[in-house]
Order: sequence, then C-alpha cells, then structure tokens
Amino acid sequence: MTYLTVYTDAEAPETLLESQDDAEIAATLKEIDVILRHWQVADGLGPGAGQEEILAAYRTEVDRVIAEEGYTFVDVAQLHPSDDPDWPEKAAAARQRFLAEHTHDDDEVRFFVAGSGIFYLHVNGKVHAVLCEPGDLLSVPKNTTHWFDMGTRPDFTAIRFFHDDDGWIGAFTGDAIAQRIPDYDTITANRPT
Repeated sequence: MTYLTVYTDAEAPETLLESQDDAEIAATLKEIDVILRHWQVADGLGPGAGQEEILAAYRTEVDRVIAEEGYTFVDVAQLHPSDDPDWPEKAAAARQRFLAEHTHDDDEVRFFVAGSGIFYLHVNGKVHAVLCEPGDLLSVPKNTTHWFDMGTRPDFTAIRFFHDDDGWIGAFTGDAIAQRIPDYDTITANRPT
C-alpha cells in the first residue's frame, strides 16, 4: 500500500502529514503536479523475470502511457539481494547514486512491479516522501527537485519511461536535505500497519 509522509524542509524537519489513504495521497500529490496511479499487478512474474517478460506482462498499460505522454524509451530497472559476496558494496553504491537531491530535464515516471522504494519530492518548502510498492505508477514532472531511496537492502523491480534514449541523467543540487529527512529504512520500520 502506498504511504505518504510530508515533512517541512527545515533544519529540524517536522512531520506535517502521514497517510495511507489513496484519495488523500493523490490529492496531496496533485497539489505539486505529481500523479499517482495504480495498475493491477500482473500474475505469474517470478523473481527472475527479465525485461522482455516484464514489459510483455504490462504491454497494454505501457503502450497507453507511451501514447498519452509521448515516451520513446522504456526499460526495467531491477535490484535484488544476491549471494554475490560483493552484493553489499554493489547495493550501497547503487543506493548512493540516487540519494543526493537532483532534478532531471525529463519526467521521472516509474511503475513498481515488485518491491518498494521512496521518492522524496522537495517542493514549496516541503518534502513529500512517497513510498511506492507493487502496482504504484508515480509520475514526477521534469525539473522537480527530488531524490530516491531504495533502502540498505534494495529489492525492487520498476518499469521506467523516458522521452529520449539517454535515460537517467541527474543534475545534482548540492543541498544536503536528504540527510535531514528520515530515510527508507526509518520510514518503513515506523509506518503504521
């Protein structure tokens, strides 16, 4: 279930809102031009499903988003725990790449097939922390200041949409705000059940 926490962006952030209510979350995000939709999660996709299999399972929905928004490049990002002895270092490096506040000159659109992650949207003096889980499609407009946290044990699969083949290119702000706001592990451990 999607979970939203809204914080002030002060040196000592205060919690302004916590919600698991889909309508309240959608309305709150709409105020900052962010769209949250839900798709039915496809049956039969195992943990080892590859990009082509995942895209085929969601072909109708993917094609609709492409037609509506004009995206030209779609791929699948996956990161799952592994028995590889280098896994902890690889996971930490992947997580660090997205933890710093940044913007893009393209929309950031992600559909969570499996697992979870939190998008932190820094807009108008607030930080909206959106915990996305399977079935959540989050559409963040270009130039929205944000960061992403997948936790210390990343485990997710997401379909990504882009307007060009360059994919993910971030322009980092240098602001350390991500260090002041509760991280993925803290939010997921403390959210109501």
